[in-house]
Amino acid sequence: MLLFLDIDGTLLPFGSAGPYPEYEPVSCPPESAADHPLLTRIDPALGPRLTALGCELVWATTWMDDANTAVSPWLGLPSLPVVQWPDEEAPPALLHWKTRPLVAWAAGSPFVWIDDEITEADRAWVATHHAADALLHRVEHQYGLTDADFESVAEWLRTHGRTADG
Repeated sequence: MLLFLDIDGTLLPFGSAGPYPEYEPVSCPPESAADHPLLTRIDPALGPRLTALGCELVWATTWMDDANTAVSPWLGLPSLPVVQWPDEEAPPALLHWKTRPLVAWAAGSPFVWIDDEITEADRAWVATHHAADALLHRVEHQYGLTDADFESVAEWLRTHGRTADG
């Protein structure tokens, strides 16, 4: 099962009025944090939790290759496939610009997409244009991925024939 993963607002929370916790790297070179000072907002414990979901993780982010050079090491993840965004005209009104490329990448396979910008328009479009199961899970950008988000995704995976310890 594919799991498309955004970074900004999903792993890297933003927009809160209060201060964010800051984390120390587990296996990441210190220069990565210097090059990307907001990395300290990403909890390195998310890496093992994402891996425990048992999905094929795919970066679906504007970070592009920086996701593998900065975020993967911070989370203790291997280099992951990265969705290359096509240059295309604006999507239909209300549809997120990632929706069509992610459905194309999935190529009929079931998938989970975790992002902070998913809307009902995206869910409706995927339901109409993608025959396989798909979970479009929206997280709150002020908090990023929470225990409740992991529980929701893990439950969906269990009910769709996958086990998840997440």
